[in-house]
This record gives sequence, C-alpha cells and structure tokens, in this order.
Amino acid sequence: MNDAPPLLIRHATLPDGRGGIDLLAQAGRVAALGPALPAPPGAVVVDAQGWLLSPPFVDAHFHLDSALSYGLPRVNASGTLLEGIALWGELKPLLTEEALVDRALQYCDWAVARGLLAVRSHVDVCDDRLLAVRALLEVKRRVAPYLDLQLVAFPQDGVLRRPGTLANLQRALDLGVDVVGGIPHFERTAEEGAASVKLLCELAAARGLRVDMHCDESDDPLSRHVETLALHAQRLGLQGRVTGSHLTSMHSMDNYYVSKLIPLIAEAQLQVVANPLINITLQGRHDSYPKRRGMTRVPELLAAGINVGFGHDCVMDPWYALGSADMLEVAAMGLHVAQMTSVAGQRQCFDAVTVNNARILGLEGYGLEPGCRADFMLLQARTPAEAIRLRAQRLLVVRGGTVVSRMAPATAELTLPGRLPQGVDFTRQPSPASGGVAR
Repeated sequence: MNDAPPLLIRHATLPDGRGGIDLLAQAGRVAALGPALPAPPGAVVVDAQGWLLSPPFVDAHFHLDSALSYGLPRVNASGTLLEGIALWGELKPLLTEEALVDRALQYCDWAVARGLLAVRSHVDVCDDRLLAVRALLEVKRRVAPYLDLQLVAFPQDGVLRRPGTLANLQRALDLGVDVVGGIPHFERTAEEGAASVKLLCELAAARGLRVDMHCDESDDPLSRHVETLALHAQRLGLQGRVTGSHLTSMHSMDNYYVSKLIPLIAEAQLQVVANPLINITLQGRHDSYPKRRGMTRVPELLAAGINVGFGHDCVMDPWYALGSADMLEVAAMGLHVAQMTSVAGQRQCFDAVTVNNARILGLEGYGLEPGCRADFMLLQARTPAEAIRLRAQRLLVVRGGTVVSRMAPATAELTLPGRLPQGVDFTRQPSPASGGVAR
C-alpha cells in the first residue's frame, strides 16, 4: 500500500497543449486532473510554473546485459555491428554475475534520473550458464519499486545455429523472462531464419507470451523476415503482441515491395521499434557514397496506422561508445533521420519514446488520466517539441506519487554589455515587439 502523502502538481502544461492543469496523485494513482483542483489535507504542493508534465519515458529496445561494458575486454576498433557481436562473444566468458548486476543497477540509476521508468531489455541466452539472465532477473527484482524492467530471451548468435540454444531460451523463460526473442537474419540461411521465426512464435503462443525479434537488421533489401513474422503473428492469433525491432533492410527495399509489405504488417498488427542512434551508426558500413543511413521507414509505417516506438538499444557497450539513458536524444535523432520536422512529426517523435513504447510493452495504467499509475515527469519545456530541442531537464521524476529524482533548472547567468543582468533557460520567450507572441 502506498502511504506517501498526496502530491499536487499545479499549473502544468500537458503534451496535448492544455495549460493551467493540476494533477493530484494519491495512494499511488492519479486521483484527479484538471484546473484549480482543491488540495487535500497534508498534500505536498508543487508549482509547475507552466512546464511540461508528461508520462515517463519508456525504452522499448535495450541491451542491459552489455550496458556500460565499453572497453571490455577491448574497444570495437571498426565500430561495426559484426565486430561488436564478435567482441561480445569474447567478453561473455569473462562476465561475472556481480559485475553484470552492478553495471545494470548503475544504468537504472541513470534511467530514473532521466525520467525513464520502463525498459524492455534483451538478454543473451546463448551462454549455457545463463549468467546474464540470472543477473538481470535479480536486477529486475531490485529495481521493481522504481522501474519496470521487462526482459526478452534473446538468442544473440541465432537460435538454430548452435545446439542447446533453444533449450537455453526455454530455460530462461522458465526462470521468469517475459518475452520471446529471435534474430532470424543471423541464422545460417534465409530458410533457417524463416524456420526460427515460426518456431519462436509457436513457442510464445503456447506460453501466452509476447514476441520481440531483432528482424532484418541488415542493409540487404532481400532480408525479408518481417514478412514471415507478420504471417505467423496473424496465423497464431498474436496480433498486437509481436514486435519487429530494427527492420533496417526496409530502408534499402524497393518501393513496390514495401507497398505490399507495410499493409501485411498493419494487417498482422505488428508493432515496430526503430533504434535511431544505433541504426544510423551501424548500417551503411559497406557503402561509399551515397551512404545509406539504415533506419526503417518510420513515417510510412505510422501513416499506415502501425504503432512505432524508438529504442536506445545500446549505451557504452561493444556496439556504441556513447549514450546516457536520454530518450530525448533518441527522439531527436529519429526526428532528424526520418525528416519528421513537421509539427505533427515532432509530436510523433515524442510519442515514440513515451506512449507508443508503453503500448509495445503492454504497460498497464500508463498515462495521466485519473486511475492511471502516478508515474510522471516534469520537463523544463513548454511543448514536446521544445523538450526534444533542449533535451529538457527532468525537474521532477515521480514514481507511484513519490518524487524519486530532481534536477535543478538549466539556466545560465549572463553579463553582457548593453544588456541588463539576466539569465537564459534556452526556452523561447515572448518578444515585446511581437505583441507578446513568441517568435
């Protein structure tokens, strides 16, 4: 039972543009939302001063078992996907459960500070010891009070390439891993890739689980396993429970084939996760110029009514040396690469790291409406687009009605000739010359 005092946020702006809104959190839930709410006795009252109040960030695609391992046992010299996979293979025998737990908990601290309160992490099951699986299940238990961690049984080297991997994956599910993963394009042949999709979808259907496959993470336009994934999602009645992650080969496919493929994805109610930071870093490595950027066709998928989210994928690991659990950085990169610079497109990029990802994970009680879980954040921005532009400070992060993180506002104090002493917070301010309209 949540015994925190009521928390009343006053004078907030919501992502849909409504301003002057109050939110009352009580007993771990959103009790009321609207203007000028009465404060219950003993409530903690916070004046939002018009800043943006949003549900928390959600990351629908991450690898927590490898996070913060950059430089172990060596650096990825080429920066390529295949060297990263080989490097992870070198690192796995050296892993310890204690080190895995320590790095994962440190990353979860970063996540909470960034307003990221739900993560779907793939965890490699190709190690017969299932060391990473056991470590992340322990992390999931320990972070449960402040972060939702959903785990995917991921056969990094291919479920059919090595005897025993399928058994390992089933053991991981028996231990409590939540989602069935796969990597069909990494099987030995296209035929084995298709067979792996069928096998893993049938396994998920038999166990009543969701599916999330690394699918067609390639520049090869003939890598078309998402077509098979859509087929089996529909055949097995898994509509809305299956996610195709990456789908980078769609970037290279001809438009005629895509005109057939996207309706198949929509019909199967497949969900999609693009990983902008990593897709544009790892794809196109065999190109000279023009150089493909590799991210899947996000605007076209959205236009077809398909739910698309953005994932961070990697932070300081064998594949990516950068990152800091900032989903606004992910949204910004997705916005630029997909050229989603329209007003609607910018909002869609914010949704891709919040509500869309929550739908992919199947999070219950996510949102700001009365009855939802009292999980939210206060951003130093007036709109979702401004939050992306500024990588806005997370002034407050709230879990279950309790503040779990605070940041000081980002401001700079200026001393400039001919200007009054002033500070700037980098938000767009109304100009007196424009009659008070921000330019």
